Amino acid sequence: MDNLSDTLKKLKITAADRTEGSLEGCLDCLLQALAQNKTSEKIQGSGILQLFANLLTPQASCTAKVADIIAEVAKNEFMRIPCVDAGLISPLVQLLNSKDQEVLLQTGRALGNICYDSHEGRSAVDQAGGAQIVIDHLRSLCGRTDPASEKLMTVFCGMLMNYSNENDSLQAQLISMGVIPTLVKLLGIHCHNAALTEMCLVAFGNLAELESSKEQFASTNIAEELVKLFKKQIEHDKREMIFEVLAPLAENDAIKLQLVEAGLVECLLEIVQQKVDSNKEDDVAELKTASDLMVLLLLGDESMQKLFEGGKGSVFQRVLSWIPSNNHQLQLAGALAIANFARNDGNCIHMVDNGIVEKLMDLLDRHVEDGNVTVQHAALSALRNLAIPVVNKAKMLSAGVTETVLKFLKSEMPPVQFKLLGTLRMLIDAQEAAEQLGKNAKLVERLVEWCEAKDHAGVMGESNRLLSALIRHSKSKDVIKTIVQSGGIKHLVTMATSEHVIMQNEALVALALIAALELGPAEKDLASAQLVQILHRLLADERSAPEIKYNSMVLICALMGSESLYKEVQDLAFLDVVSKLRSHENKSVAQQASLTEQRLTVES
Repeated sequence: MDNLSDTLKKLKITAADRTEGSLEGCLDCLLQALAQNKTSEKIQGSGILQLFANLLTPQASCTAKVADIIAEVAKNEFMRIPCVDAGLISPLVQLLNSKDQEVLLQTGRALGNICYDSHEGRSAVDQAGGAQIVIDHLRSLCGRTDPASEKLMTVFCGMLMNYSNENDSLQAQLISMGVIPTLVKLLGIHCHNAALTEMCLVAFGNLAELESSKEQFASTNIAEELVKLFKKQIEHDKREMIFEVLAPLAENDAIKLQLVEAGLVECLLEIVQQKVDSNKEDDVAELKTASDLMVLLLLGDESMQKLFEGGKGSVFQRVLSWIPSNNHQLQLAGALAIANFARNDGNCIHMVDNGIVEKLMDLLDRHVEDGNVTVQHAALSALRNLAIPVVNKAKMLSAGVTETVLKFLKSEMPPVQFKLLGTLRMLIDAQEAAEQLGKNAKLVERLVEWCEAKDHAGVMGESNRLLSALIRHSKSKDVIKTIVQSGGIKHLVTMATSEHVIMQNEALVALALIAALELGPAEKDLASAQLVQILHRLLADERSAPEIKYNSMVLICALMGSESLYKEVQDLAFLDVVSKLRSHENKSVAQQASLTEQRLTVES
């Protein structure tokens, strides 16, 4: 340590005198001491950092060594701010204009280390304009494959990574400077160089998280380069690194298609095949990543359709084979993939005609008791999507889908409840199915219970909509009686006040059917839910949609069959509100207002 103190004193003197030979010797001593990791605190207290600023000149023979020392010093977190405070950033950035490769290398290291996890370091480099010079260097060096140039490019990539890591605004700055095409080109030319490739991948991983980067990535051949690189990798860690870049990039639809065209799907399917029977932690993780990425690629319309190939595609067939698998991850990915393939009528019709529904029902049957919730959710999602085309509904009903779905009524998991409700609602366009389900007291009681699931707005909304749909599609007195007995009326009345016009309308139509078909048993519940007051509010509110006003008046007329409800109508002076609507710009509303006014006048 005493030797170090002497070295630092000597360094101060020789630095002031600019005695080249002695200076070189002192710097060598300091580098040796730094290699033993003993010196940073001493250096901080010595004031030597301020002297270094003057030694960082392009002409001096010791410049590279000084930059090397700064790089070593800045490996210590507590030394980064002192390096900035000593005014080292500006002269270091100036050195980036040097023609000497060793000076560039050590300067890149020094700036990279100062920037690592240091807001002050990054800010100083940003103000000095360091990033643009480094990107320009990478551009001009890109085509050179000699070891020294590749080492320099690796250091520069690392410097840019440290400069921008987890900093959105600096990443956006690099993107606007055109770093992405440069790095992609670099990856293509230097894919044989492990260190440089790794740096590119980490940089891509950082930048790909930023939405603004996706467009630039899409305009390069990144997909082709990554797939080419992926095919060469045997080690799990290297593949994982590429996966970390692929996942955020694959969120972009244009890049999804490019990855599919570059052959990524075949790589993913191969990984699934290799890892499916393994219990090793790494293999299980890789299987999950590969199958998840496969599902993500299917979220793009073009990439999905390309892989579907009219239902004849080998990829589609392979994914189908995952559903009967015993591996939960593959079951999940298979069901999610089907849900993604089922995004247009043509695909849905083809899949239902080719037995996909039965495969999904078998899968659900395997997960009824203590089943895997994510698999249940995915399979129900797929069934719901398949039920959208009108021609599929009857086929799915006759295949027994409702019976399978109803097995999950006891589920306490909101995501499963939500998809179960959506699937049933899609299936009951037919009167017979709606009537059969609407008379199922267990189902209706559960729906009424879920209508109060205030913590889960989706479940609450879907339950209300299914209750309404059962009445609208069945037009059955028995269904209405079941819903009245289960306490469902108040929820339909509340639904009429929803912020969503479609839900308001569905509620009003269902309530009008109740009033027309089975008003007696429902009368008490309609009164206690304050239906008449709500209708008055809907008609008086200028913001109410025309169809809401129209159906509210239809419902008022239907309620006149009840003495007690009609008295409420009279007490609220509906005539005033309705007569104003005779001049409404919507013809149907105006006509219904005239009819309603006549009924109100005659009845009074």
